[in-house]
Amino acid sequence: MSLLELESITKSFGAIHALSGVDLSIAPGEAVGLMGDNGAGKSTLMKIIAGNFMPTSGEIRIDGQRVEFNKPLDAREAGIEIVYQDLALCDNLTAGANVYLGRELKKKVGPFSMLDYAAMYANAGKLFAGLKSETRPRDLVKQMSGGQRQAVAIARTQLSDPKLVLMDEPTAAISVRQVAEVLALIKRLKETGHAVILVSHRMPDVFEVCDRVAVLRRGTKVADKKITDTSPEEVTGLIIGAIEAA
Repeated sequence: MSLLELESITKSFGAIHALSGVDLSIAPGEAVGLMGDNGAGKSTLMKIIAGNFMPTSGEIRIDGQRVEFNKPLDAREAGIEIVYQDLALCDNLTAGANVYLGRELKKKVGPFSMLDYAAMYANAGKLFAGLKSETRPRDLVKQMSGGQRQAVAIARTQLSDPKLVLMDEPTAAISVRQVAEVLALIKRLKETGHAVILVSHRMPDVFEVCDRVAVLRRGTKVADKKITDTSPEEVTGLIIGAIEAA
């Protein structure tokens, strides 16, 4: 059974049709690469799944049940977390403090309530270990590599034990070695039963970690194929329009 099903999703901004009748599904433990040129509708579709936008028409189903997301919190409560391209981390805080940013743990000390850093660092350490990341909870984010920053952002999604993690261009601006770290994190999410939708322009990344690739062109889905049934050349042709559909 599919974890997430999108049926005939359409999104219009006035006279601009950002998405037209998009269908997409994903199962637990599956990774789907979402590809397309700039302006193809990838970000709009991700924001609809994450609860930032409501679709103009169409249905979203989680575990077969129809849902409506009016705000990001609705999507989070349904088991969906998103890692944005800019990661939204605070450089001046530690990794552990970033993991709990906005969801801090507190403890009572007499009549006072204080942040429970010990518990937050201990729990963050377990999350990093679960991701097989070498990131340490007490390290400052501003001293971290791009790959370690991604580990912090992904660990933050794990606080709510999500069913689906959306990733927006996670390897866009990092070194080759750090790309390998991030792809290992995605593989680890799959191994632990999480579904992942990966938006990426990097063809090798999609073919390394994804089970399927869906291609959007001008707001329409033109392909949705198993990685084993396609090739980088075919996907490139679909993205640029040299191949109409597949």
